[in-house]
This record gives sequence, C-alpha cells and structure tokens, in this order.
Amino acid sequence: MDVQNLTVGQVMSRTLVAVAPDESPLMAWEIMCRAGIHHLPVVEGNGRLRGVLTKEDLTAHWSGGPIEQSRVRVHALLADRRCPHTTLDARLAEAAAAMVGAGVDAIPVLGEAHRLVGMVTATDVLRAVAGRVAEREEPPELMTGMFRLTPVLPRVAWE
Repeated sequence: MDVQNLTVGQVMSRTLVAVAPDESPLMAWEIMCRAGIHHLPVVEGNGRLRGVLTKEDLTAHWSGGPIEQSRVRVHALLADRRCPHTTLDARLAEAAAAMVGAGVDAIPVLGEAHRLVGMVTATDVLRAVAGRVAEREEPPELMTGMFRLTPVLPRVAWE
C-alpha cells in the first residue's frame, strides 16, 4: 500500500477516550494516566469537539492541590486556542502537514456536524509509513469518563 494514497480514515485511531468540557483537570489527568494516553479530546454530550488537551497543557496550568484542581474546568484550559483538525477522506500527507504546521503531534478527525470520529497521532503516521495499516476499518468508538474522583483530604484541626 502506497503511503501517499492513504486517507486519514485508513490510519486514524478509532477508539478514543474523551472528557466533557465541565470535567476537572484532576479527572482529566487521572483518565489520561489510567488510559495511557497523551491526548484527551474534550467533547460536548452530542460528540461535538471543543478541543484537545495534552499532558503538557494540564501540567502548564496546574496550580494548587487537589481541591483547587477539582474546582477548575477543562474548557477553561481550551479558551482562545485553535484546534487544527482533519476529515476522514483527507490524505494522510495533508493531515501530517497540518500537524507539523500547528506544532502538534495529534489532530482530531471530524465527521458530520463537527463530531469527533477519530484521532491521527504521530504514532499512527509512523505505523502507516512502516506499512502497518489495518485492512479492516472498524466503526469509531468514543468513551467518556464513567466515574468521578472526589479528593479526600485529612481533616485539619481548627483551633
């Protein structure tokens, strides 16, 4: 298979973990660690993309402890940021050029009505260049956080 003819739909990651815009950075970090991922899409309840968080985004905006991080919402970390994206039928080379141009190592793939259907990561591009593209295209699957973390802190004695 010639890498120049590959489309985004042929190489993208189709099983994604995502968070809602009103989730806390603490929860986003926990989900990223547990899922072993570096890019976390932020999506509305209808699957519409708001942006993509990285571990670097979370650490750059981290201040305070668990209580402070439980009060902040991830949509605030996405404010005033463009999110480059691509479509299923775009050529892989175009998606890779968009990634390089934006200085990112992953871009979301959007379907109808700006709904998230996949993600192209640097690893996906490398797999394609190495000739390791899956022949069968599975339907996209989007999983959002199914649990909530509540920090439990030691009780401070009041004097």
